Amino acid sequence: MLEAAICNMKAFGRVVVCGVISHYTDIGKRASPSMIDIVYNRITIKGFLASDFMNDFANFLAKTSNYLRFEKLHVIEDISTGVESVPSAFIGLFNGDNIGKKIVCLAKE
Repeated sequence: MLEAAICNMKAFGRVVVCGVISHYTDIGKRASPSMIDIVYNRITIKGFLASDFMNDFANFLAKTSNYLRFEKLHVIEDISTGVESVPSAFIGLFNGDNIGKKIVCLAKE
């Protein structure tokens, strides 16, 4: 995905990167965008960790809660049902099978 995004970016585009889940399971698999595209289009790539922003968490939580409450933000959930679906749901995370937040529903409320 990163390679495709870099190839289609405008000059002076910016990319932020947080999380490299594909690297957790396959050390031989590396994201490698075309360096010539990065140089010619003067693209900036910056990594960050979620923990870099923990001092903003209370403000984020308050704003996000209101967005959800007033339906200005919609959550996308990919829900599997039953304890038997846990292994395939977990493996699917590493294969990119889910869209949005992956949830396994073990019992109805």
